Amino acid sequence: MRTDIIMAFLLTTTLTSTALAQQIPEDRPTFDENGTVNVPAFRLPPSKLSSEEAREAQAMRGRIPVGAMTSNENPDIKARRAQLDRMMGPRVEQMKAIYPVNIEESTIGGVQVRIITPKDGDFDPDRVLINLHGGAFTVCWDSCSLVESLPIASLGKYKVVSVDYRMAPENRHPAGVEDAAAVYRKLLNSYQAEHIGVFGCSAGGGLTAQLAAWLPANGLPQMGAAGIFGAGGVRFQSGDSAYVTAKTDGSFPGPAEDGTLEIDMTRGYFDGSDLDDPVLSPALHPDVIRIFPPTLITTGTRAMDLSPAIYTNSQLLKADVESTLIVGEAMGHCYQYNPALPESRDAYAATVKHFRKHLD
Repeated sequence: MRTDIIMAFLLTTTLTSTALAQQIPEDRPTFDENGTVNVPAFRLPPSKLSSEEAREAQAMRGRIPVGAMTSNENPDIKARRAQLDRMMGPRVEQMKAIYPVNIEESTIGGVQVRIITPKDGDFDPDRVLINLHGGAFTVCWDSCSLVESLPIASLGKYKVVSVDYRMAPENRHPAGVEDAAAVYRKLLNSYQAEHIGVFGCSAGGGLTAQLAAWLPANGLPQMGAAGIFGAGGVRFQSGDSAYVTAKTDGSFPGPAEDGTLEIDMTRGYFDGSDLDDPVLSPALHPDVIRIFPPTLITTGTRAMDLSPAIYTNSQLLKADVESTLIVGEAMGHCYQYNPALPESRDAYAATVKHFRKHLD
């Protein structure tokens, strides 16, 4: 190639690069040699792809305090539980009005449970769902068990057994999964394993994944289908989303750069446990994840559980396990708790469809 052509090309490239550099704002991300991204401050507007109801709910965030679960107020666990149930009370009543059900307090396998059935008494007699409620393994039995179970029982015409599993700070892992397994074992006297589904949000979603790993390892047949909502089959607050959503959602604090957490929302529930072991992080173990049942996973683009959900779905598919991942646009952690959102109602419908398909 002629020298004058080469020089002209280099000059043009230099001028173009300089012009582009001048157009790039100075607050762009920078990258450290170890791969760490230094992210500049930015404004995140409501997503135009979310529903009008979701955008209205997002606008309310400026008027409602967030982070109640992670604040230092009411350090006494009984006070914290009562506080959260009061906050959730209106949502429970809203759910009861939309999704009428019968609620029965009982015990199964020596564990306190709440049995939820459609108000008209019409439900599938041969299939049953187990709900494992959310609440960071510390709170929310009274309210979250209902908020999670009512729409599924009512819409799906199912009996839902919500489990009051042992939580922290009074108890440690594996107390929760042992209680869930005790209820499951007792239900096997009345239902075939392939006709039992298990689902939960947040801590309950993680506990559902733990149970799916626990059952075969302890000589029990695998459940027929699982619903892991607002969680994944790996430790909470892991992956990119834990860092990103700490700044875009704000409901949960992000971990430090080395992965350590400033606040243990579980109040020591996992103290002394290896968080990467096959039960607590089954998605890290191909031999465990491959024996999972068909699984529905839900999360949101602004949820701290986005990365665990994505990773778990990928590992399930790699293991040839049927898995469906639903990611709600602009949705936060366990967005299904708000029945006013079309995105929530879509999630309820998907949940019912999932269990109808896989418990047959």
